[in-house]
Amino acid sequence: MKPKSILFDAAFDKRFRKYIAGLSASQIERFKQKMGLFKEDIFNPRLKTHKLKGNLSDYYAISISYSERLVFRILEDGSVYLIEIGTHDICY
Repeated sequence: MKPKSILFDAAFDKRFRKYIAGLSASQIERFKQKMGLFKEDIFNPRLKTHKLKGNLSDYYAISISYSERLVFRILEDGSVYLIEIGTHDICY
């Protein structure tokens, strides 16, 4: 499923900038590759997209690396709303 658009708020933008600032050049390249896949198909098998459980059952996560995740929600109009980015325990 290709997202209609990718949305986020100011709080996510702040966390994202802090996250990116802590990455090496190779990690930034891996992130760019993953986001390229995400923009084309949020359920691409290489992203390991999975639905979360419990209090977060309305949300999904993709794997950026073994320990890093991007949490998002699919909106009714087909847009994707980015919630959180960081290590596996950011929202779990």
